[in-house]
Amino acid sequence: MIDLDGLTMLVSSTDATGVVSGETRLRFTQRGQRVFARYSGGRVVRGWLVGRYVGSTLRFRYAQREDSDAIHAGQSVCDVLELPDGRRRIIEHFAWSTRPGAGINVFDELA
Repeated sequence: MIDLDGLTMLVSSTDATGVVSGETRLRFTQRGQRVFARYSGGRVVRGWLVGRYVGSTLRFRYAQREDSDAIHAGQSVCDVLELPDGRRRIIEHFAWSTRPGAGINVFDELA
């Protein structure tokens, strides 16, 4: 399990069905296996994710208010990696529950 506590991450790659962008920043808190984050930027006015590590896989649910005032949500299964330079990366496999679509986003720790 790779520690995410206190990290700020940016979206380095997003799927066409995703809403996050390079302007989105995620701020993580971790307590044991439990992981929480707040995020905003780009089309996301405010978002939250809540999840936990199951083995080495991070699973979470997310909800976000978008700049259109719509609120959307879904769930994700993520691979968490440590890069050669020591930064962390999350590869998120997401599925919307409030609209059609699924895809992959990549989050990288800010240097």
